Amino acid sequence: MRRPLRTAGRPAGPRRASRPLLLVPVLTVVALLATACTGPGGTPRQTPSATATDTAAQARAVTALGDVASSTVGTMRLADGLTPPTNRWFSGLVFGDAPQPVFPTPISWQVTGRGFAAGLPDVSATERTIAGGAVPQVGFDLGATSTLVSAYDAVSVTVEHRAGGEVLGHSVLAEGSPLVTYTAARDETLSATVPLTATGEGTATMSGGGRTWQVVVRDGSVSASGVTLRRGGSVVLLPTPDGASSSQVTRLVEAARPLSGTSLGRSASDGSQRTTLSYDFADGAGVLVPQPGQGTTGLSCTGLRYATITGAAPVCTGKALRFAVDTVNPSDRLDLSGLTSAQRATLAAQVRQDAGRVDASSYAADTYGGGKDLYRVASLYRLAVALGLDDQAVALKTSVVGELDQWFDPAGCGGRTARCFAYDPEVRGLVGQQASFGSDEFNDHHFHYGYVLSAAAMVADGDRSLVRKWRTVADLVAADIASPTATASFPALRVYDPYAQHSWASGYSPFADGNNQESSSEAVSAWNGVARWGAVSGSSSLEATGTWLLSNEAASAQRDVLDPDLSAFPGFTHRIVSLTWGGKRDHATWFSAAAAAPAGIELIPMPAMAGQYVDAGGRQQIRRVLAEAVPDGRYDVQFGDYLLMYRALGGGADAAAALRDAEDLPDAVIDSANTRSYLLAWIMTRS
Repeated sequence: MRRPLRTAGRPAGPRRASRPLLLVPVLTVVALLATACTGPGGTPRQTPSATATDTAAQARAVTALGDVASSTVGTMRLADGLTPPTNRWFSGLVFGDAPQPVFPTPISWQVTGRGFAAGLPDVSATERTIAGGAVPQVGFDLGATSTLVSAYDAVSVTVEHRAGGEVLGHSVLAEGSPLVTYTAARDETLSATVPLTATGEGTATMSGGGRTWQVVVRDGSVSASGVTLRRGGSVVLLPTPDGASSSQVTRLVEAARPLSGTSLGRSASDGSQRTTLSYDFADGAGVLVPQPGQGTTGLSCTGLRYATITGAAPVCTGKALRFAVDTVNPSDRLDLSGLTSAQRATLAAQVRQDAGRVDASSYAADTYGGGKDLYRVASLYRLAVALGLDDQAVALKTSVVGELDQWFDPAGCGGRTARCFAYDPEVRGLVGQQASFGSDEFNDHHFHYGYVLSAAAMVADGDRSLVRKWRTVADLVAADIASPTATASFPALRVYDPYAQHSWASGYSPFADGNNQESSSEAVSAWNGVARWGAVSGSSSLEATGTWLLSNEAASAQRDVLDPDLSAFPGFTHRIVSLTWGGKRDHATWFSAAAAAPAGIELIPMPAMAGQYVDAGGRQQIRRVLAEAVPDGRYDVQFGDYLLMYRALGGGADAAAALRDAEDLPDAVIDSANTRSYLLAWIMTRS
C-alpha cells in the first residue's frame, strides 16, 4: 500500500501497503472461480478446482520451497478450513484488531458492538476526493459478542454472529446488490437501532441518517422495536432509491429476497472477454446494481439509480450481472518495423550503452525492486534481439537468467535469505524473501510478481530449457496472484475483484475506507505478465486467465482512472483518479505529493501492449492530464519518462516533442523498470 522511494543509483518506481490470438475456445465457459467455503447453514459452497494430479504436484512444489520463518497474519476472525481472504473488498472483516467497515457497492456495512449497521453512503466531492464513507443509518442489536467470516465466494461474504460460543445467525453481503440478508440460526428477537413502521404483512420501513430502508421479513414478524425470527427465518434490508414511486417501491420490496451466495463465470469470444456474476436469491430474481459503464444486459431495470463513488448506478432486478470488454492482446514486444534507418541506428547505439551498464549489482534483492530490475534488463534484451545486436542480447540474457535462476530455485530459501520464495501456510501464499513494502502482509503481490513473470516470459520465449528449469516455481508465483481455481495451496484469483473489475492491493486491509489500489497500470502489467508466461510455458489456462484479467483491468483503468466520467462530481477538479478505495476515490498517492505522481503511477511501466488502453480519452485528455502533471512543461521529474511516453500517444507534434525531450532526459529520473533505450523505442514506434 505504501510507495516510499528506494535510494540506489536510479530512482525507484513507487511501491505501496493494481497475443496475437486468444487461445480459448469460442464461448467455452471456464470453470466458475470461487473459494471453497461454508454457507450460513453449514452447506458447502465450492466450485470445481484443479485436477487431483495438478493439485498434488502443486502441493509437492510448495513443500519443496519451505515455509516462512513466521507469518505476519496474527489472529483472524475466520471459520476453520477457509483460506484467509487477503486482498478482498471485505478483508478488513477478518484481519486486524477489530472488524473494519466494508463497502459492498452500493452500500456500506459494519459490525457494531452487539450487531451490525448498514448505510447508503452520501457521496460528496472535494478538489481531490470523491467520498462515500461508511454510514450506520440502520441496523440491529443481536446481542452478539463476536463475529467471524464463515463463508465467501466470488463477490459475497457471510458473517457469522456469535454470543459466546453460540451462533446467533449470519449476515450475507454482496457487491452489486444493495440487500443485507440476516438469517437466524435459532429463534430470536432482533432489536432495531431505529423504530420500525409496519407497511404490510412482514414488511416495514426504518429510517436513519436521512435515509429510509425497506425491511422484509420471512418466517417471522415485525414490531415497532424490532424483528422476531424463527430459526431459519430472515430479514432483508434494502435502501429506498431517491425518487422512488410507491409502485417502484412495491416492485423492489418483492425482489428483496434473501441472498445466500454468488458464483463467477467467464468466457471469451469474438474479441471480447465476458463475465457473468450469478446471485443465489431465494425464489427468483433479486435486486442488482451494476457499476456505471457495465451495462444492464439481461436485467429488468427500474429507471431509479443509487449515487456511488463511480457515478449514478442503475437499480435493477435479475439473477446475474453480465458484461463484456474488448480483449486486450497480451504483448511484450515493441514493433520496430516502422523505424527509419536513422532511428534504428540511434536506438542501437543507445541499447549498446545501456547494456554496458548492466552487471550483477544492477539487481535489488526484494521482489519489487528486484522484479523491476529484471523487467528493465529483460526489456532491453528484447530490443537487442529486435535490432540484431547479438553480443548484447547474449550478455543481457545471461544476466537475467543468472538472477532468475536464484528466484526460481525451489531450494533457494534453504541457503539464503534473499532472492527466493517461501510459503506462508497460515495465509496460503508465496512470500518473496526479502519482504518489501508489506509484501509479507500480502500487499502488492501482483505488482511485484508481475514484473518477475514478465521478465521470465521475455527471456524464456522460445527456450524450452529455461521453461523446464523455471516453471515449477514460476507457476507458483503465478498461482499466488492468479490461480484460475482454488487449490489446497492457493485461493482463486487472490487479488482480483470481478465486480469492481480491478484488483485490491492491501493484503489485510486495515482501513475504515475499505481496501485500495493505487497503480492500475502495474496491475495491468501484472496480468500481461501472467498471460505471457502462460503462453511461453504452454499453459493455455494461465494464458486465458491472464488475458481475461488484463482485459478487464485495462477496461476499468480506462473508465475509472485515466478518463473517468466526473460529471457527477463537480467539486473534484482533477482529470484522473489515482487511488481507488472501497469508500472513496482520491487524486493522491501513498508516496509523493508531487504533481507528476498521480498520473505517473497510472502509467508505470508502459509495457508494449499499453498503447491498447492508456490513451483513453485521446489527445485532448492526454494534454489535460499532462497540464496537471507537468504544468511547467519540465519532464525532469519522477515518472518524467512515462509521462513522455504517454505524451507520444498524442501523435504528430506531441510525439516528436516527446522524443526530443526523451533524448535529453537526465539519467537520474529514468525509472528503475525503464531504460533510455526502451523510452526512445516506445516513442519512436508511436511517431
